[in-house]
Amino acid sequence: MNKLYVIKIGGNVLDNEAALSRFLRDFASIQSPKILIHGGGKIATKIGEQLGIQSNYVKGRRITDEPTRDLVTMVYGGLINKQIVAQLQELHCNALGVTGADGNMIKAVKRPVKEVDYGFVGDITANSVNSTLLYFLLKQNVIPIFAPLTYADGTILNTNADTIASVLSIALSKHFDVRLIFCFEKKGVLKDVNNEDSVIRLLTESSYQQGLEAGIFADGILPKLENSFSAIHAGVKEVLIGEAGDLIKNTKEETEGTLIKL
Repeated sequence: MNKLYVIKIGGNVLDNEAALSRFLRDFASIQSPKILIHGGGKIATKIGEQLGIQSNYVKGRRITDEPTRDLVTMVYGGLINKQIVAQLQELHCNALGVTGADGNMIKAVKRPVKEVDYGFVGDITANSVNSTLLYFLLKQNVIPIFAPLTYADGTILNTNADTIASVLSIALSKHFDVRLIFCFEKKGVLKDVNNEDSVIRLLTESSYQQGLEAGIFADGILPKLENSFSAIHAGVKEVLIGEAGDLIKNTKEETEGTLIKL
């Protein structure tokens, strides 16, 4: 099968104009089919402050009330998404900016209220990806650029970008050998959060469990690791975590960052 790159970028790239420009040039240079998923929380927070919309978090997760839902729809699905698409078009990449609602790409369910009411937040269920349409777009050399938004019952829902990257990878693993890449500000998964060079080059499920028991993983990396192992279990060929430039430029088998395997 052909290789497909599913790449997620976050604020460390989006918040820096020069870093984003470098990343998009590297992304454009990938000759295989590819999908990009972006976040943008810091930009949404900044614009929200300008509009008088207060950001609220519980355990690091954004509460998406109705004004915040409208804000992230404008910022993620509009400003950030279309800026990326425009820059990729300049690099001769036929990019198409989408949310989960476009073409029924990704359905979700509104997160149920338990201890916390997260508001208009989407949780993605099994078999929720329109992989047929995505496969068609990719075969036509169209590059989907996903904003972290899904939908349910006619309503846009704020949705974790790492999770979107994982479920897209799983859904398309029946058509492609998928390499899922999570780009963030560190060189990879660190054994010691105070040592930037303590990158774990290979992380297996057993060593992951040992690390959890030892408490070596910082809270921020845990969702990426959970999504990584979910993807590997569901048929994704490989998962990489690390800095954007290192992972994108080196598309051979040997690579920088952390390689996730069972």
